[in-house]
Amino acid sequence: MLNNSTILITGGTGSFGHAFVPMTLKRYNPRKLIIYSRDEMKQWEMAKLFQGDDRVRFFIGDVRDRERMYRALGGVDFVVHAAATKIVPTAEYNPFECVKTNINGAMNVIDACIDNRVKGVVALSTDKASSPINLYGATKLASDKLFVAGNSYAGATGCKFSVVRYGNVMGSRGSVIPLFMSQKGNSSLPITDLRMTRFMISLEQGVDLVWHAFEDMEGGEIYVKKIPSMKVIDIALAVNPNAELEVVGIRPGEKLHEQMIGPEDAHYTYEYLNHFKVLPAIYNWHSDFKRIKDGRRVPEGFTYSSDNNTDWMDVHVLQAWIARHMDTIGRI
Repeated sequence: MLNNSTILITGGTGSFGHAFVPMTLKRYNPRKLIIYSRDEMKQWEMAKLFQGDDRVRFFIGDVRDRERMYRALGGVDFVVHAAATKIVPTAEYNPFECVKTNINGAMNVIDACIDNRVKGVVALSTDKASSPINLYGATKLASDKLFVAGNSYAGATGCKFSVVRYGNVMGSRGSVIPLFMSQKGNSSLPITDLRMTRFMISLEQGVDLVWHAFEDMEGGEIYVKKIPSMKVIDIALAVNPNAELEVVGIRPGEKLHEQMIGPEDAHYTYEYLNHFKVLPAIYNWHSDFKRIKDGRRVPEGFTYSSDNNTDWMDVHVLQAWIARHMDTIGRI
């Protein structure tokens, strides 16, 4: 589907973009892959990685800027929407800015994609959009709803929208693994709560889920990959087995456990070999066989949470992963 196409990724200089761009160039050989973002320095640094590859283009712009978004999407076939204000405390203390990017920006992307007759759009979401307790999660839930509803706005244009949702990306900037590694020389590591658990997904798995969404979607689906969980204390021990753990308390807006599918969505959720799919409640799309395909509906009251997961990552497995990715952890 993505072969010989023009693809644009918003927020493309972030951690996801640094994985998505080289993997997609290698697998699909698109005609053009456009990185759309507002930070010229990050674009300049990223451009050095793709010198000589005429397929990679850079476009300065902000998803908040409706006119710029329209200009950028001319001739684009597929869009990955990765731009977001996503640091939980930052969103709590700068709520207006978070809303402008995550909600207003989503509306601009949807309108521009429909009017430019883009074929398919996959928006990146987060576990925090499921039963949100913080502003970031609430804005991403609103964004998810907007992208799902965008399928009804698209009308005869044929533009399809879907969402992928996943948890903690291993080793990405601002995540817990590089935080612990930066304090490896200390005698103690800060732990918010000894009971805390998190989902663990690699950037490569996140990219694979986006590819799957493009191939599978009819429009309106939320894809949730099956991934392992891990206790935060075990993540700390994987980084520094000899460190003492200092309990510092949960940050404002932070959950004890990550949840990607809540009980309210169980009625609309189907299970597959490697993922779940939450179908839209609107327009009876959740009973559409083209969207369900070979899925099996989950039981009533089902939740997919990092504490009730059946798949757990071992400390030694994470240590081996850290050893293989030491050069990139926390840098992209």
